[in-house]
Amino acid sequence: MSASDPGAPAARCFLFLQGPHGSFFPRLGKTLAASGARVRRINLNGGDRATWPGGDAFRGPERTWPGHVARYMARHGVTDLIVFGDGRPMHATAITEAARAGIRVHVFEEGYIRPDWITLEREGVNGHSLLPRDPDWYVGEGATLPPLPEHPPIPSFSTGRGWAAFFYYAEVVLQNWRFPFHRSHRDRDPVWEGITYLRRFRRHEEEAARVAKDILRMSERTFFLFPLQLNSDYQIRIHSPFGTMYRAIDVVLESFARAAPAQIGLVIKEHPLDSGLNDWRTVIEAKTAALGIADRVVFVEQGDLLEMVEASLGMVVINSTSGTLALARGKPVKALGDPVYDIAGLTDPQPLDAFWSAPQPPAPGLYDAFCRVLANRCLIHGAFLSNAGIELLVTESARRLLARA
Repeated sequence: MSASDPGAPAARCFLFLQGPHGSFFPRLGKTLAASGARVRRINLNGGDRATWPGGDAFRGPERTWPGHVARYMARHGVTDLIVFGDGRPMHATAITEAARAGIRVHVFEEGYIRPDWITLEREGVNGHSLLPRDPDWYVGEGATLPPLPEHPPIPSFSTGRGWAAFFYYAEVVLQNWRFPFHRSHRDRDPVWEGITYLRRFRRHEEEAARVAKDILRMSERTFFLFPLQLNSDYQIRIHSPFGTMYRAIDVVLESFARAAPAQIGLVIKEHPLDSGLNDWRTVIEAKTAALGIADRVVFVEQGDLLEMVEASLGMVVINSTSGTLALARGKPVKALGDPVYDIAGLTDPQPLDAFWSAPQPPAPGLYDAFCRVLANRCLIHGAFLSNAGIELLVTESARRLLARA
């Protein structure tokens, strides 16, 4: 590949912004640089600087960020912008400026399907995805592609992610003097969130015993499953009509109380990475008591989600990737947000009130075609929570990013 070829590594300049906690983005940057590409990074806070010490610091107020990032991309000849998530305000602004300058945008996100997949899409994810929502298109495309490959499970350590987040946000505080205008994209104080996350480990056995009793109680009736997402997740904040999980919980419980058959139950499961800052148990118990459905609804902090899916009648989601666990098993799914899998024939198109009584399962074969297309276009086998998973991600991500545009 000649240096004059626009696809040649030396002609490419990759600008990284914030990534997932851990070593994935720094390792990916080193791999791209080793290929001959130019690699830049803008650090927005002390946690970024601790993760990527050689990056360039942005220390100004947020109102100056659009002009700063636009000038930075022009000055360094940036050809590609890489971010984790497209909803953080600084990322969204950078994506807008990149689009104006004709710069390619690559967005990493948690995998659209589970487990052990990560999403890498051009321009945006979920509601911003370029993938169509036409079921016939997926069936046609899927017929030309191989089945979703089977891989051995990747070791994954959620406690490691908790510690990585804790140390990241500790550096945000310790180096605040370097970035005096920095404001977190999260909806709560990240340091306190990290502390509460670590405190949860001490309550693990107590929670497990309570969950076992609640699951036993719910096993006596048929039930739907409602997995919560993180309240700080931009999939809730910008890719859903709710803005917060509080509002989403209210809508789901009010619909359940109003329209679900009296013999049906509802299991609400906390997100496995929830820090505990939001006391969902208290919120849900108060709401169900007020609605008179406390005996039909249980909240669980932990447990095997797949086992719950298999025992359930179906799933209600906002735009959680856990919806694909249900679709893979032919379970009805009602999506209330804008997930990429909200496609006619996959998810149930009825109003939520109607879903409780007559849930519609996915059309046979459509989910398989959908997965084949995703694996071909935007999924990478790997994980953020282990060295083995990160190594897989780095190798394949670099290959795709360095391919011709």
